[in-house]
Amino acid sequence: MAGDDAVAIKNHLKFYVGIFAALLVLTVITVVVSYIHLGTAGNITLALVIATLKASLVAAFFMHLSSEKTTIYRLMISALFFFLVLVFLSIFAFLDPIRN
Repeated sequence: MAGDDAVAIKNHLKFYVGIFAALLVLTVITVVVSYIHLGTAGNITLALVIATLKASLVAAFFMHLSSEKTTIYRLMISALFFFLVLVFLSIFAFLDPIRN
């Protein structure tokens, strides 16, 4: 029984080290892409996509949200919705042609 526990711990450790390695690779990709000129909107969009992927990995595996109930997902989706509403409100306010 103790051997099974040690094997399970090693498997979990390998899994978490793999996720950590993926986060490191995505961080390196973010730095490399920052030196490529894709235009302001292109660089920001690509950086946000990579950051969202990294945040999803952290939330799903390190915070154990991949095994949570649907209520947690509903709360996360509603928080994401309100975040996006606030982002778009900020963008619309910035693009308003009337300036002081």
